[in-house]
Amino acid sequence: MDRAIVGRPVQQGEDMGMSVARILRIGQVAANGNLAWDSLSNHASPSLQSRCFNVLLRCLPFKMQLASAEAVQAHVRKLAVQPASHQPTGLGRGVEVTLTKMGGWPVYYTAPSAGSGGGNYVMFLHGGGYINEIVPAHWRFVGRITREGRVSCVVPIYPLAPGATAKEIVPATAELLRMLLEDAGSAKVTVVGNSAGAGLALAACQWLRDRGHRQPDGLVLISPAADASVSRPEQVAIAACDPIQDIPGIIEAARLYAGELDVGHPFVSPLNGAFRSLAPMIIFSGTRDLLYPDSVDLAARARAAGVAVELHLLRDQPHNYALMPTPEGQQARKIIMSMVA
Repeated sequence: MDRAIVGRPVQQGEDMGMSVARILRIGQVAANGNLAWDSLSNHASPSLQSRCFNVLLRCLPFKMQLASAEAVQAHVRKLAVQPASHQPTGLGRGVEVTLTKMGGWPVYYTAPSAGSGGGNYVMFLHGGGYINEIVPAHWRFVGRITREGRVSCVVPIYPLAPGATAKEIVPATAELLRMLLEDAGSAKVTVVGNSAGAGLALAACQWLRDRGHRQPDGLVLISPAADASVSRPEQVAIAACDPIQDIPGIIEAARLYAGELDVGHPFVSPLNGAFRSLAPMIIFSGTRDLLYPDSVDLAARARAAGVAVELHLLRDQPHNYALMPTPEGQQARKIIMSMVA
């Protein structure tokens, strides 16, 4: 699994915020010293569906909600008055779901309804900048994992910032994962997270490692929120191309999630944590995601610590492209299914 995968090499003179030369310099190479390619790299340019989806995303209010600290604060106040539902919507047919509570959190369990599953488990941690609830797109993804991977999914509904902060959420998530690993026995357990959920997954696994607990069998990190400071100079240029995210809003949401901790604390910015003895990782990111330089560094630091890593970095793909209804998203999901099944 220790290989790097990049969508298409950046041609000389192109400004992508971080060049392939930069990627190579920080160690983003395969074991034999060559850049590795797979079927994802067959797309010389993004698919038509992907290009259309990027245009559509710019028409939606996501970026506007992250345009300033004030916009985030207004959004949080609105959610405090009208909390979003976390009930499963969009799981699709062939999936059974039950709800329980663990440690005071709602926790959903899904399983294939037609016959028994394969006995393996996935813990899914949703994104949303730590201030937004799980949404139907997340549930559709969970439903697909359950049906196609023939696995049972565990979906914790963790409390949101600023009502809860990283100091409570990371250890509580890690403890839920520890219990799942204990109950699973010899069955495979994979943790899948997107965006903020991917950052939480990584921080929880670092917490488990530091306390001598078992690691999951794999980590799938989709557009991980690994460094809450968003302080790289190149990210300003990338933000202009990102159809979903903006820097001021991400920084403010991270401040709310950090609470009394510094935003550089590994609970908030797990890129600053240690990577030794972590589970094998697959990371998905795209060059229209202002967080993608952190994914490149994350892969390099994990690999330097001896962790098996695959980085799938695709040209002109946006934040969370692996969850989107595009050919690139479909291919990413196939890779995810092969890991969790």
